[in-house]
Amino acid sequence: MQGVIKSYDPATGDGVVTRDTDFGEFDLAPGALDGSILRMLRPGQRVVFELDGSDHATTVRLGSEADMGTRGFPQIEA
Repeated sequence: MQGVIKSYDPATGDGVVTRDTDFGEFDLAPGALDGSILRMLRPGQRVVFELDGSDHATTVRLGSEADMGTRGFPQIEA
């Protein structure tokens, strides 16, 4: 799913992402950026993410990372 970063604290890794479809807000899961090319996030940044079983945003990445073949992210099927 796609969304926008609402807040992010680079010191703690805590943050909130807002989903595009319904404006639902989700806290970032610990390690949400692991394996991503992203090292930090800024408010207003557009991202693609998934939800874990606790409704925390995880595997946060740029939409183009799958296209770039970033390891650990599913490839987009044509």
